[in-house]
Amino acid sequence: MRFRHRAAAGLATLLLPLAGLVGLADPAHAATTDATASFTKTSDWGTGFGGQWTIKNTGTSSISSWTVEWDFPSGTSVSSAWDADVTNSANHWTAKNKSYNGTLAPGASVSFGFNGAGPGSPTDCKLNGDSCDGTTAPGDAAPSAPGTPTASAVTDTSVKLDWSAATDDKGVKNYDVLRDGKVVSTVTTTSYTDTGLNAGTDYSYSVQARDTAGQTGPVSTAVAVHTTGGGGTTPPTTSDKVKLGYFTEWGIYGRNYNVKNLVTSGSAAKITHINYAFGNVTNGQCAIGDAYADYQKTFTADQSVSGAADTWDQPLAGNFNQLRELKAKYPNLKVLWSFGGWTWSGGFAQAAANPTAFADSCYNLVNDPRWADVFDGIDIDWEYPNACGLSCDTSGAAAFKNVMAALRAKFGTSKLVTAAVTADGSSGGKIEAADYAGAAASVDWYNVMTYDFFGAWDAQGPTAPHSPLTSYSGIPKAGFTTADAIAKYKSIGVPASKLLIGIGLYGRGWTGVTQDAPGGTATGPAAGTYEQGIEDYKVLKTSCPVTGTIAGTAYAHCGSNWWSYDTPSTIAGKMSWAKSQGLGGAFFWEFSGDTSDGELVNAISSNL
Repeated sequence: MRFRHRAAAGLATLLLPLAGLVGLADPAHAATTDATASFTKTSDWGTGFGGQWTIKNTGTSSISSWTVEWDFPSGTSVSSAWDADVTNSANHWTAKNKSYNGTLAPGASVSFGFNGAGPGSPTDCKLNGDSCDGTTAPGDAAPSAPGTPTASAVTDTSVKLDWSAATDDKGVKNYDVLRDGKVVSTVTTTSYTDTGLNAGTDYSYSVQARDTAGQTGPVSTAVAVHTTGGGGTTPPTTSDKVKLGYFTEWGIYGRNYNVKNLVTSGSAAKITHINYAFGNVTNGQCAIGDAYADYQKTFTADQSVSGAADTWDQPLAGNFNQLRELKAKYPNLKVLWSFGGWTWSGGFAQAAANPTAFADSCYNLVNDPRWADVFDGIDIDWEYPNACGLSCDTSGAAAFKNVMAALRAKFGTSKLVTAAVTADGSSGGKIEAADYAGAAASVDWYNVMTYDFFGAWDAQGPTAPHSPLTSYSGIPKAGFTTADAIAKYKSIGVPASKLLIGIGLYGRGWTGVTQDAPGGTATGPAAGTYEQGIEDYKVLKTSCPVTGTIAGTAYAHCGSNWWSYDTPSTIAGKMSWAKSQGLGGAFFWEFSGDTSDGELVNAISSNL
């Protein structure tokens, strides 16, 4: 289980102070007392060097754009740059934000990099015309938040918005109108009509003011709008729902779980999408995860979807060819290639330094002529942007959005672009560490990893269900529930239709437990077939039957072991809740944990 989604919310977020990350060459300098810009030399090869500027919003209001200026000594220059437009006049250099990274929420930061020629270092830094160390005040305050917009004249394709004016000591210049967290227009009045919308679709609108000095104030409270038509206000029909399962490349080894098992279990007929996990992320590029499993291994006739044995000289073998045969049998089934995962997420930091190059590499790999017909898109499983998983990422709050935007730009609209994302809905948690709202515009949906909230990495307990739907009295950490995670994503402007609820087809457990109810003490992880503290549903349903339910999921106390896992009954409840929330569907990790007749997959499908 080298790559299992692990501790989606259960590992505490660790956000390191910026100064500890950028190794300041000098106390760099920033736009106002509410922002700073800092420079670090990332590499040096004698005749040249790699450089990086980091801009951080240290205030309480959003920054809508940034410009960094500095001087180089004669003989030093910028030879190439990324994530900023860099120009110069003699020895004076200017870097302006790209269209995708100009806005910085309070506490957020963004970086751009360049390759330099010569031996010098930057001096006389200015950010938006002011000192880069944040010591010079701009002279006036940012505007207040406008009033919450009100929606009227809602049609299939348009809505009229009105709001009360913001206040500012020097005057308000204009307002940005945000749809689902993204600016769609800038107006000088307190009214706007948005057009070109989709019928029967949920949208979220908010506004922010800009003063005559160019400062933006806080974003208003959002208003939800549902356009008419397209089936009215009812949730999407069953056929609209995504029903997605992860297939692991390594499952064909010790687990002996092949693509053909999707057919024999009946699961292939009950799902809409498969995520093939995982491709690697290394050297800033997408890469093959396991060449033998992916496209080299030959399967016997009894292991093959088609019933015909692979031959040694066929152009494509392995799981990729089996997925091709599966799609021939189920023509409506879509397959995405998922990159990253728990073990390989460390590679995203380098990928985020040059999102365009990363997207190019992924596109070329997914569309390799040998298997281009197999994949209908790409899934990114970055655990976790600007936060900590197996390792801690310090790419900045905008990195995830930049990566997803680059992937969408490269793959276009003919391919799916999705991402597995954290379910840490706690205050100050992982959802707040990255710009998931901004990235949502580039993705077809998010797989919200609403499992692994609690587990035996806390060896002494307290025992708690690893996939609670809602909170309950005594829950070890507030915000570690499915409902909290979904609510937080929706509150920042991610449309409900782009959120999938996650189901684990396994349980997590402790040993040394004496009480039935959650909250008991333990002595360590319970024994598992492949890894301590974790076991497949197909084993647990008979080895440790359900004792009771709590917070929409099940738990079981057998002997000294205590497990929590989902059952067909609890999954039915979660699917009903997902429909009531208007979610886009459900996904699960992963096929091989289910029974041979796919009873959990059936529960997901039949109840959606």
